[in-house]
Amino acid sequence: MSGKNRIKITPGMQVLIVMKKDQRTGKTTKGAVKDIMTKSQTHPHGIKVRLESGEVGRVKEIVRRKNRE
Repeated sequence: MSGKNRIKITPGMQVLIVMKKDQRTGKTTKGAVKDIMTKSQTHPHGIKVRLESGEVGRVKEIVRRKNRE
């Protein structure tokens, strides 16, 4: 599932993000959402989040919803 709509992303869910340093390569990092940083409802490059590990990036894909684990 795409990470371009803020309403679909909630703290605790597993996502794949692309960090700023990895934008050229497209390398993704998997983790659980801690904070949602984008204030607008949508963003064409993905909603910006902070993972529980502290890494910040834009959501490229939602891996698993929190309540389906």
